[in-house]
Amino acid sequence: MEQEVRNSFDFSKYLDKAKTSIEEALDKSLGPERPEKLREAMRYSLLAGGKRLRPILCLAACELAGGDREDALPTAVALEMIHTMSLIHDDLPAMDNDDLRRGRPTNHKVFGDAIAILAGDALLTRAFEMVSLRSNNIPAERLIRVVGELSLVAGAPGLVGGQVVDLSCEGKEVDLETLEFIHLHKTGALLSACVICGALIGGAQDDLIKALRKYARGIGLAFQIIDDILDLTASSEVLGKTAGKDLIADKTTYPKLLGLEESRKRAETLVNQAKEALEPWKQSASPLLALADYITKRDR
Repeated sequence: MEQEVRNSFDFSKYLDKAKTSIEEALDKSLGPERPEKLREAMRYSLLAGGKRLRPILCLAACELAGGDREDALPTAVALEMIHTMSLIHDDLPAMDNDDLRRGRPTNHKVFGDAIAILAGDALLTRAFEMVSLRSNNIPAERLIRVVGELSLVAGAPGLVGGQVVDLSCEGKEVDLETLEFIHLHKTGALLSACVICGALIGGAQDDLIKALRKYARGIGLAFQIIDDILDLTASSEVLGKTAGKDLIADKTTYPKLLGLEESRKRAETLVNQAKEALEPWKQSASPLLALADYITKRDR
């Protein structure tokens, strides 16, 4: 019976529908910013496409908690704005120094370093506006908790802290504990926030929040392991970003520490642990379970 329920879930259709609603919401999220150059730079990166995995996780978690996905759209957009900001800033010459993102020149290559920095700043602050001012009919206490999660993920306890440690470790020998610290903060923290914020909007109880944190930790690390593998095995054309840049920067990656085969096994183990965390909700968690599998099977 359980297998029949899972087989009846059309993951491809779910992804397409969710992505369409997210793209429409993203397009409407940027108003008539002035000067126009700032608006162009913000839209250039925010609307550049991509898997939209993070906002989709937010919508799926909201639904699992019993909420309406439409209620979570402003928060989903906010999370994609924070993600886009992190990409713009990571690509800068002073950071990871990349020329290609989502199949086209990075923001600073088109608009210059200064505008790229400011566009990222503008997207970060707009994210908090989306949650606090554009979320309709959501209890204030839920929005406050979401704002708190976003503050943690965007600052030193999350993305910023992870990036600082990542930069400081370039060209150095790094152990597995340090590598996981980097990725739990630089990649995993935002994936976790997507899941938790969506659940909070949906009114999740503490037991579900606790389970979703375990789920998010597993998929966050698995996502980065697959990223590390693809950086070695896929082309720039397929990835939409510069392949092999971790090797060029002499960064420690999972394949470098564990080898390709062991890295794949670790990713699979983490995904299985993530799915096990949602076992009590498995009848309603098909989208999140399918998203966990998608992370290890993706090719870009």
